[in-house]
Amino acid sequence: MDITVVGRNAEISSRLRDYVEEKATKVEQFDPRVQRVEVEVTHERNPRQADTAERVEITVVSKGPVIRAEASSSDRFAAFDIAMGKLTERLRRARDRMKNHRRYSVEANEPVEAVVEEALVLPDTGDAPIEDSPSAPTQHGVAVESQLGDSPVIVRQKLHEAVPMSVDEALYQMELVGHPFYLFIEKSTKQPCAVYHRHGWTYGVIRLDAQVL
Repeated sequence: MDITVVGRNAEISSRLRDYVEEKATKVEQFDPRVQRVEVEVTHERNPRQADTAERVEITVVSKGPVIRAEASSSDRFAAFDIAMGKLTERLRRARDRMKNHRRYSVEANEPVEAVVEEALVLPDTGDAPIEDSPSAPTQHGVAVESQLGDSPVIVRQKLHEAVPMSVDEALYQMELVGHPFYLFIEKSTKQPCAVYHRHGWTYGVIRLDAQVL
């Protein structure tokens, strides 16, 4: 398992790197298939945001779904611990869900691999230089930033592979990455959809009916 620690507007000390690597090794206890753990530390220079100046994002890439967690604090060690706590809970839920899928597959006399392969695997991410004019990305997982004409507006685009899934699976994936919404292709209708948090334990689904004119 590879562990990478990078900083944005932040220098990564050897003490922090050692601390992160020691804690991150526990990820394998929840997912032995993990390939790498990516930790990104961002420092916010705005003094008005001193209480949340240190933001840590942890991403686990394995043969299963990508799992992500982030947290902010005035101290980057504390931010990492909070993010690690969130990540551990999501890893535990993913492991328990996989066990339930396997149990159901065995009872239904279906191959376990068929269930595992349904998990959404996002490609590696990367950055590309800003282009002179807006254009759609063609390479999976590589971000393309484009400036809108002479304006200061920058549009960041990224192309991902889409595995058709149910609304239930989309909600599960959204919880794993810790985002307030999740884009997907609905399996039964083939419609582009987005699930999102509303309030409390309620969620919403937006569907697009693409009509060719």
